[in-house]
Amino acid sequence: MKNYKYIFVLVCIIAFNACQPNSNTRNGKLKVVTTTGMIYDAVINIAGDSVDAQALMGPGVDPHLYKATQGDLKKLQEANLIFYNGLHLEGKMGEVFEKLGRIKPVRAITENIPPSNFRASELYPGTYDPHIWFDVSLWKEAVKNIQKYLNEVDEKNKAYYDQNATNYLRQLDSLHTAVSQSIAQIPEKQRLLITAHDAFGYFGDAYGIEVNGLQGISTLSEPGLKDVADLVNLIVENKIKAVFIETSVSKKAINAVVEGCKQKGHQVAIGGSLYSDAMGPFGQFEGTYIGMVHTNVETIVNALK
Repeated sequence: MKNYKYIFVLVCIIAFNACQPNSNTRNGKLKVVTTTGMIYDAVINIAGDSVDAQALMGPGVDPHLYKATQGDLKKLQEANLIFYNGLHLEGKMGEVFEKLGRIKPVRAITENIPPSNFRASELYPGTYDPHIWFDVSLWKEAVKNIQKYLNEVDEKNKAYYDQNATNYLRQLDSLHTAVSQSIAQIPEKQRLLITAHDAFGYFGDAYGIEVNGLQGISTLSEPGLKDVADLVNLIVENKIKAVFIETSVSKKAINAVVEGCKQKGHQVAIGGSLYSDAMGPFGQFEGTYIGMVHTNVETIVNALK
């Protein structure tokens, strides 16, 4: 009930603001608002400084739990174009975006990608894993959607966007190859990636590494004692050397797994911190999509090989 109240109030505020006079461009630039940093980075790579782009969710922010702030409402109201991930990643904002879409362009970057490309949820029939950015080749399809929607809203810059997108997609091809080669350095018996929540399923499917997350694809529910015990047994039986925490997820549950392994006589290390639902700080290498992926892969390979 609280969530419905939140959505109702938020939509009322946005609808009211939409009726007020405002300047929808700054210095003639298209105003673009994104939810996650990954989407923001794709927009910047395609549109450069021809747009005024902002991300609602910064480093360390969990999109599954995120609620829009008053400052976010102003950004959403002033935006010419809004991008969000979709597939229920922004669980508490989905209905807000649906209603906003009635008054301005609001696009899920996963639109028009065939459902057969998505990982189906085992717990919730008809829903899909939203963490598509961990398969670089699949993320390319989302980037193409961003290119398409920018062209639709800002036709005068279409040639510029197309050229930048072509160059960026080539970089993503190189990244995909580099990730495959790096993961191949890990002996096959040691290719087991254990993380705080099940965000790396696409990564595992694309690059040949088994993935086990303590929590499910969403962080809305806490792992139970059985979840911890099952993961401890898996680690001990396979003599796994390292598990990983995530920058946007609490360390508490993974620490419980490490302690459980210790009680069974197996020492497992924290292999490092991975960027999962959020990138690193903007302006740093890890604060770009390519930098985030490279950093994650380096951390994983160094800990498991």
